[in-house]
Amino acid sequence: MRKFLLLILLSINGLIYLQAQTKFEIVTSMGTMQGILYDGTPMHTDNFIELVNKKHYDGMLFHRVIKNFMIQTGDTNSKNARKGQSLGHGDVGYTTPAEFNPEYIHKKGALAAARQGDNVNPAKESSGSQFYIVQGQKFTDEQLNIFEERGMRIKFTDEHRNVYKTLGGSPHLDYSYTVFGEITEGLDVIDRIAGVETDQRDRPLEDVIIESIRIIK
Repeated sequence: MRKFLLLILLSINGLIYLQAQTKFEIVTSMGTMQGILYDGTPMHTDNFIELVNKKHYDGMLFHRVIKNFMIQTGDTNSKNARKGQSLGHGDVGYTTPAEFNPEYIHKKGALAAARQGDNVNPAKESSGSQFYIVQGQKFTDEQLNIFEERGMRIKFTDEHRNVYKTLGGSPHLDYSYTVFGEITEGLDVIDRIAGVETDQRDRPLEDVIIESIRIIK
């Protein structure tokens, strides 16, 4: 059962509403990040909370790191993995149906579910365990126009364009992978992790460890 811990004021037609969101903290060997989980993706949010409360992620590695793109974790085989071991295939044995929401984009700090490719997963169902955090880069209007012209399923709003131009992200992933939260504090930690040296399989040469993830009470 989700615990709603962060209250945000929303103004709709002049009325004030309270929207509750769940806060979490990720402590890594390279720093601490905090963030929120979205209520608009209830299956992903509930699954993440359940795994966190079971301490599922504690001790796992960021096993796939690509600078100016994203940092990925959640491989169950990464706990106590030996140096140079190929990672990326470990999971929990189930998937979560896609929950695409046009409000949730792949801006810097976005928390999103990894998944298998379209050729074996046309429904774009998410991994039960593996997720990534976006670092990305900044884009121009001209570059964003190209993404739209290539047949993306949604158009960028003016607000989203401004985010991609100023904060940055990975817009080509929108509506293909489920975004279910975001990092609100510790974006510099994402940069530090994304900047480490990696091998040919994008695994960091020196392990980047998740010491703990917890729901903030």
